[in-house]
Amino acid sequence: MRDDLIELLLQGLGETVYMVLWSSVFALVLGIALGITLVVTEKGGILEAPLLHKIIGTVINSVRSLPFIILIILLLPLSRLIVGTSLGPTAAIVSLSIGAAPFLGRVIENSLKEVSAGKIEAAQAVGASPFTIIFRVLIPEALPALVRAMTIAVIAITEFTAVAGAIGAGGLGSLAIRFGYQRFREDVLIATVLLIIVLVQLIQWSGDYIAKSIDKKRYKPD
Repeated sequence: MRDDLIELLLQGLGETVYMVLWSSVFALVLGIALGITLVVTEKGGILEAPLLHKIIGTVINSVRSLPFIILIILLLPLSRLIVGTSLGPTAAIVSLSIGAAPFLGRVIENSLKEVSAGKIEAAQAVGASPFTIIFRVLIPEALPALVRAMTIAVIAITEFTAVAGAIGAGGLGSLAIRFGYQRFREDVLIATVLLIIVLVQLIQWSGDYIAKSIDKKRYKPD
């Protein structure tokens, strides 16, 4: 393997990890807030607000219905406003975060809905506040499912970085397009694909390991 290829791959990998890391952080913050809000404001929820629930659900569905490449283009002015440019890994973080948050909000909503209604009712019966129910009942009970949902979201963000590379975001996706495809360098194309596969596998393994560890601690006999 030539030195120039190693240098290109290391740079692309570094940019991809940078985008995935920060996009995941911001998307998780937004997604968790959306998911919790959807659960607690639904009909019969602990903070029932059907109108708010419907509005948030409609916005999430609208954003999720857009192909990611189109969403990136629509968010270019926002990226330019926030970070001063529409090109590069930092600018891509804005689009990646906003694009992944609605998806994450839905999977977190589904994870939280797996919590037994009886446990929520028991907490209400002893006078627990909505805040206490959310952070002492809902989230702890759904934690393994939440970890798996977040793992899926981080993998989706990793895949999104490859799409973002098509419009100048950098990373392995950009490397595969600019050097592997446009310059007919099969070595670059194959190497970038392999790196993305390895990265996704590491994310999946880490998420599964954390979720299983939580399950083991939860059901470990006294």
